[in-house]
Amino acid sequence: MKVLVVGGGGREHALAWKLAQSPKVAMVFVAPGNGGTAKAEGMCNLAITDIGELRNWARQEKIGLTVVGPEGPLAAGLVDDFRAHGLRVFGPTKAAAQLESSKAFSKEFMVRHGIPTATHASFTDRAAAHAHIAAQGAPIVVKADGLAAGKGVVVAMTLDEAHAAVDQMLPPDALAGAGARVVIEEFLEGEEASFIVLCDGKNALALATSQDHKRLLDGDEGPNTGGMGAYSPAPVVTPTIHARAMREVILPTLRGMEKDGIEYTGFLYAGLMVGRTGQVRTLEFNCRLGDPETQPLLMRLKSDLLELLWAATEPAASGGLDTMELQWDRRTALGVVLAAHGYPGAPRTGDVVRGLPAEAPDAVVFHAATARQDDAVVTSGGRVLCVTVLADNVRQAQQRAYDIVRSVQFEGRQYRQDIGHRALGP
Repeated sequence: MKVLVVGGGGREHALAWKLAQSPKVAMVFVAPGNGGTAKAEGMCNLAITDIGELRNWARQEKIGLTVVGPEGPLAAGLVDDFRAHGLRVFGPTKAAAQLESSKAFSKEFMVRHGIPTATHASFTDRAAAHAHIAAQGAPIVVKADGLAAGKGVVVAMTLDEAHAAVDQMLPPDALAGAGARVVIEEFLEGEEASFIVLCDGKNALALATSQDHKRLLDGDEGPNTGGMGAYSPAPVVTPTIHARAMREVILPTLRGMEKDGIEYTGFLYAGLMVGRTGQVRTLEFNCRLGDPETQPLLMRLKSDLLELLWAATEPAASGGLDTMELQWDRRTALGVVLAAHGYPGAPRTGDVVRGLPAEAPDAVVFHAATARQDDAVVTSGGRVLCVTVLADNVRQAQQRAYDIVRSVQFEGRQYRQDIGHRALGP
């Protein structure tokens, strides 16, 4: 079977890598792909990004399954378009993807269906937003309403930071800022965890637990990013927390979407804040796999990913994920992101990456923002690579990952040196 993966980041490289391992898959096409998927065995890049053109190509090539990686095509309705033309595709529809594409929609949905989350208020008017911040005080969280590639969130520890975030997200020119909205939330304390499930509209199958590292610098300092590294499993998600997350967040979300007349199929990612006394509250929803959580998760997944996604896209009468079980490698997987100079603000591109492919047993260097330039690999965006390894425990995984990180060089590279630190304790 031919499979199509839509996207070009580290998540999509990992998806293509895992799908290519299935004995039922002849070739994985990645649109548009990156410098890693361009040369990998069993993969082929496809320089098409327009939804209509991609759909016509998929029909012509008789693609058996399409998997949508990033949020942009989901919000643009790729799944709706492909389904309307008889193509089998895994991912949420445009209506369902509003859980991620609109913070205001997501918050209102959670309140309406009793899903635990932070208190919030939405604003399109700058003066009203500033007045709300002044009344609430800091710390406080300011979020851009629409898609922002994981970077549209400012956790403001001071009032000045919060006001500056509003000024950035709501332009003063009414015409330039038409449609702009911010969501301002209470600051939640605790430990964050990534809780990701597979959904077929009725059933949810939880993936292994994982934890991302959003801040740029060691010790969770610096600006928010799309993610500087991740590991799995995450000790913060105990069996009790896992049960609460399914009972209080995931299943009410599926039932709530169903009640609102929207079937939810695809990956559903709940960013959770786990409080000191074990309470669980939802920070946000993503309608796709997290990046970089995908890389460690798929390193640990022993099950055939194609079979799982096929089951999730079966008609309800044919059975779905309720018939499936997941098999996981017992070891720890840990991924360290290497980011470009200037990331997350204005990443520099065109720097030559040296030291690849950096092959080692139970280790994969997943490409994200890379491109091929003659015989060289060069940086093409913010998060360039994710060095991902399997080892018996977190400390060994750190040692192995950072040994490889040090062997991969490009000018101005940035990376955190403490990925997995929460699992090791103080």
